[in-house]
Amino acid sequence: MEVKETALKYEKKYTYADYESWDDGNRYELTDGKIHMMSPPSQKHQEISGELFVQFHNFLRGKACKVLAAPFAVRLNADKEDDTIFEPDLLVVCDKSKLDGKRCNGAPDLVIEILSPSTASRDRVTKFNKYLQAGVREYWIVDPESKTVSVHILENGKYVVQSYGDTGEITVSVLEGCIISAEDVFAE
Repeated sequence: MEVKETALKYEKKYTYADYESWDDGNRYELTDGKIHMMSPPSQKHQEISGELFVQFHNFLRGKACKVLAAPFAVRLNADKEDDTIFEPDLLVVCDKSKLDGKRCNGAPDLVIEILSPSTASRDRVTKFNKYLQAGVREYWIVDPESKTVSVHILENGKYVVQSYGDTGEITVSVLEGCIISAEDVFAE
């Protein structure tokens, strides 16, 4: 793809159909039809993501809910404009009818975003609001630098936040009995 084509790509509004047609080897997200190119994650990001995946996967083994890791597309408004597609770091889906083998169509039950310098603002503001509007029942923002987890639980149309540090246990509200070890998540 030429530079001119790339510049034009960022000026237009896109839908999921456009997103599906891109095969240039890059990863993108769409927010209200606007494209965002994704950077490769850091080693620390991947270590945290891997540990969270293992803990959720072990808890969910044999249960109806599934944990999935990026890259895996979430079409937040698949039944409407279909112009917002995210690839959260981790997601938990309990309604298997939302999964079609390639993506999640609609709001997952739980979404986890791990901050990086290039995504922190989008994760804390843009995605926070989109996940809230879509009805994601629990949204985690994990900060590798401060070693904190902000857990946002949907109550009466708003997120109520609970904050956790790098020790102790994190109770998962949408998965009864699921406890995540913060110490293991942030282990060096």
